[in-house]
Amino acid sequence: MTVASASSGSVRPIETRSVSEQVTNEIRRSILAGVLPPGQSLSLRKLAEQLDVSFIPVRDALRVLESEGLVVNPPGRSASVAPLDLKEFHAIYRVRRLLEPNLARHSVPRLADAELDRLYQAAAEFGGAERSMDDIYDDHRAFHLALLAPAASAWDIRILTMSERASERYVRIGFGLLDPDPSEHDRRREAHQLLVDEFRKRDPEGAARALDEHLAYNEELARTALSGGLAS
Repeated sequence: MTVASASSGSVRPIETRSVSEQVTNEIRRSILAGVLPPGQSLSLRKLAEQLDVSFIPVRDALRVLESEGLVVNPPGRSASVAPLDLKEFHAIYRVRRLLEPNLARHSVPRLADAELDRLYQAAAEFGGAERSMDDIYDDHRAFHLALLAPAASAWDIRILTMSERASERYVRIGFGLLDPDPSEHDRRREAHQLLVDEFRKRDPEGAARALDEHLAYNEELARTALSGGLAS
């Protein structure tokens, strides 16, 4: 797949402010959304032309994205979008299941009732039949972060953000494959509202257990959806 012309489904041109950061954000967006698919060769020249920038910010962006696990950039060879690998996917979830339930224990007593009400309503919107995983992903990521934010340090936020970015391609593709099933939208809504209900009980261990079960179930659901096309 080649980089297409600038449109909603392609790599988009970059404006003049904060060029290096914008280039990084745009290439990251294109990878996470599948516009640049796994294994796609990343030509500095083509990307620079498409983004209307010089080689330098593109090269810097690829280095950043390599550190995030989204790009493979071996010495002396062209960079490419990192392949999807179920072993990597399970490793990402192993980290999430170590960190997030522990944060949940400490977040439960600190979350205000009004915030839980807001998150319950946000979860309700995940069930819209017209909303795909791509449509809701930013809201979904914000939902999970908000549940844990009261107990999260700056380092926790960094790790949460990194693991979310690393798992985003897998989640979007895996759950995107389930979108055509109408029951998937109801399941998605109910699963996240159940999490909020568990946090409302103000039981740290119960909330931690519910979040761990939520992550484990989602990991297995995405694995099943993805396993047909990925290495085991």
